[in-house]
Amino acid sequence: MICVKRIAAHPAKVGLGEGAVNGMPIKAAAEHFPHGADVGVRGIGRTRDEAFEQAALALTQTVTDPAEIASSEEVEIECAAPDDGLLFVDWLNRLIYEMAVRHMVFGRFAVSIENGRLRGRAWGEPVDRRRHAPAVEPKGATLTALKVERRPDGAWIAECVIDV
Repeated sequence: MICVKRIAAHPAKVGLGEGAVNGMPIKAAAEHFPHGADVGVRGIGRTRDEAFEQAALALTQTVTDPAEIASSEEVEIECAAPDDGLLFVDWLNRLIYEMAVRHMVFGRFAVSIENGRLRGRAWGEPVDRRRHAPAVEPKGATLTALKVERRPDGAWIAECVIDV
């Protein structure tokens, strides 16, 4: 797996989208699922890219409320992996790494996946302990409960367990 990063300022914001796949309405979603002492994160979207974005948002939700995060800095991340599952885990682990070394939280994400390569962007700001009130510190995305697949309704789902 190969990953690189870049950072730049960017103030823009976007919200969740709605759309349809195969004529069925799908609303993007970021959610958690139960898993012992750790936490499962799940992203659901009309596309695989959107599912990865929503899972990153679910990762942020384990730490703080994404609505409290200003999109003042942009970090670019590129990863490559031989399959979608490993690419997904690598994406989340790169975000966790960037959060830790930059002391940042991210509230908005953009992902583009093509031929086993992910080009991603995360917008956020330095952690403000009073405003963000971090709940946990994610340590890493794991292969536990790892799934990246297209559901029968056409929506994509990306999920795994995060070690906290």
